[in-house]
Parts: sequence; structure tokens; C-alpha cells
Amino acid sequence: MQIKRNDKIGAFFFVAFIISMSLIWLFEERFDKDRWRSEPLTRYKMVNDIIEQDLLIGKTKDEVIVLLGKPNSSISEEKDLFFYKLGQQPSFFEPKREQLLIVFKHQEVVEVAIVPEQ
Repeated sequence: MQIKRNDKIGAFFFVAFIISMSLIWLFEERFDKDRWRSEPLTRYKMVNDIIEQDLLIGKTKDEVIVLLGKPNSSISEEKDLFFYKLGQQPSFFEPKREQLLIVFKHQEVVEVAIVPEQ
């Protein structure tokens, strides 16, 4: 029995998807407290793990500082905000600088996001 052309195309894209997801998982770095502190220019490699694993949600400011170190900047008005610079990702296009935003409410982390550096 001969495999139809559409089946071949579908199989090709399925295999390509599996390979690309495996490579992403393989090269995405897990959060490491010591590397976060000692290599601030490569934090962009670990930031997705922090967000995806909800590592900071529910933590206090002191707990965040113990884990990530002192923030690069902070704002304290109606909401408390911490900002951590992530370094610059290699890119073929104009590089964009991003930072980790941590939002506190009632002294606990309620939101963590990546935002453009200001």
C-alpha cells in the first residue's frame, strides 16, 4: 500500500513538531539561584522556568530577595513592584531588553511577568 501525499506531509510536520519541542525543552534552562545571582546577563535563559513553575507566587518580599537578590529597581505606591533585568537575548533582529516584573499585593507575590525594560 502506498502512503498518500497528504499523509506524508502530515507525518513530516508531526515529526518536525516533536523535534522542535524536544530541542526547546532540552535547551531551556531551569532556574538556579546561584547562577541567577552570579550571571545577571544570562537571566533570560531561566526566567521562563520561574514563571511557568509559579516559583514566586505567594512569596513575601523577603523570600523573593533571598531567592533572587535585591531588585534592580522597585516601586512602592498602591502596588509594590520589583524589577529584575534579564540581560539581552541573542537575536537576528533589533535586540529588545526585557525585565522580570514582580507584583506584590498585601506583601505577597500575586503576579510575575516579562515586560520591556524602561
